[in-house]
Amino acid sequence: MRERGKGMTNKGGVSFIKGAAILGAGALISKFLGALYRIPYQNITGDLGYYVYTQVYPLYSALLILATAGFPIAISKIVAEKLAVGDEYGARRVFRVSSFVLSITGVVFFLLLWFGAPWIAGIMSDDKLAMPIRAVSYALLIVPIMASIRGFFQGYHNMVPTAVSQIGEQFVRVITILILSYWFMKSTGDVYLAGSGAVFGAVTGAIFGFILLLFYIGQSRRQNRLDPLPLRGKKESVGHIVRKLLFYAIPICLGSLILPLMQLIDSFTVVNILVQGGTSEEDSYILKGVLDRGQPLVQLAAVFATALSLSLVPAIAEANARKKNDLISSRTELAIRLTFLIGLPASIGLAVVAEPVNIMLYKTNSGTGTLMVLAFSTVFTTLGVTTAGILQGLGKVMLPVRNLFIGLMVKLVLNFIFIPMYGIAGGALATVISHFVSTFLNMMAVSKLTGVRLYFKSFILKPAISVVVMALAAFVVKQFLDNGLDGIVSSERLQYTIVGLGAVLAGIIMYGIALFLSGTVTRKDMESTPKGKRWVPLLQKFHLLRDS
Repeated sequence: MRERGKGMTNKGGVSFIKGAAILGAGALISKFLGALYRIPYQNITGDLGYYVYTQVYPLYSALLILATAGFPIAISKIVAEKLAVGDEYGARRVFRVSSFVLSITGVVFFLLLWFGAPWIAGIMSDDKLAMPIRAVSYALLIVPIMASIRGFFQGYHNMVPTAVSQIGEQFVRVITILILSYWFMKSTGDVYLAGSGAVFGAVTGAIFGFILLLFYIGQSRRQNRLDPLPLRGKKESVGHIVRKLLFYAIPICLGSLILPLMQLIDSFTVVNILVQGGTSEEDSYILKGVLDRGQPLVQLAAVFATALSLSLVPAIAEANARKKNDLISSRTELAIRLTFLIGLPASIGLAVVAEPVNIMLYKTNSGTGTLMVLAFSTVFTTLGVTTAGILQGLGKVMLPVRNLFIGLMVKLVLNFIFIPMYGIAGGALATVISHFVSTFLNMMAVSKLTGVRLYFKSFILKPAISVVVMALAAFVVKQFLDNGLDGIVSSERLQYTIVGLGAVLAGIIMYGIALFLSGTVTRKDMESTPKGKRWVPLLQKFHLLRDS
């Protein structure tokens, strides 16, 4: 590649591997912020305000994925292929064509949301939702063009602009959500205005992310003379470029679309089913907000699985390309085992401390039973993300998409069965079962493709014993603190904060000890990583480490 291309390859000296690591870190930080802000937002606006936000945002998210998901990867792949043969003119042409196509899709979806807002709100049985739907629609004019810019930089193996713009976009979005929702609630008390201000955070975040990307474009222009480039090889038609983009982007788009659709099913069905069952509209809105309380807690637990998946896809793909079946099996087994060791205690632990955690985070114990049910989706969500990463690494990109779609259909059907029977707890139960179905299908496919065998004693029994010890410790400490602090601490929320944190801390400590004493984690496991080796002498000192 000629000298002029060096600016795009990150002349500052950040290698491709380091850039990829930064990209992964940026995605994780973005997901973490995206889950965490919902708790203070609910505290500001209450369950009704939280309902307004969670009704609208999945709709925007689904349309955003249709308009952009998969395109950065598709663009980066085609741009990298052009650069590999020295065709920088072709690389820039791909960027121009993709920018035009994505801009058009953004405008189409913006018009769909803006003019269709009253109709969509009517289907959701709440005409007041038209305002927040229109407020979020403007982001669709900006975000698609950002996707093409990110893909272009990634094609030059420069991941930093994507990572920095993702973090910046999410940070400004979260700040906007909290400031505008607080201001509208203080000045008007209107939860729909507050919700509109919150979803408008997608617009301010997109603007800031776009500005950051423009900065990187300007930096690249200063490092490169962007005079006209000669055409190398045959000039591809616009239609051919678009077809290539769609070929690579659509599978990724479908895979990314399933989870927002899972939430969108609740947006379109929960309130309608509750109202048809005799619940008043306003009570139905509040109950939907209560149902959504558990979402950030499940998402935070899934951050670990997302991090593991980001490293797992290339690791499995590398072993697959080298035909190292033993390496594929060992990495697959380790990944699933680690995920289970995190996901299972997260599910059981959240169920045990659901009441104090609910009051600590959301002020009241409304929906504690629902939160306990939803907690069990954590283990299946985390295992689902990890097994999907394994299948993607093996080149079976559409297989987890198919399995997630089956889970989606199960969710839709079960909502209509369980919500009339159990209310919002029925919606939570439908979510748990749907994630179980898709994860089970993923696990069966992984077992068939890799030959990995997960033995009952090491994979299920030993971790289950550790989790039981953890649950008992958390329950005992919860009861002890709850009874001991009753009448001493004047604030109920402060009391349950102490109870919740104390129970969680006790559970974590006992779980860690039980993992070693039961032989779930052995000396071999600890010595398999440099950081684990450092802990071996200390664990031996307290007689916590087994040889096998």
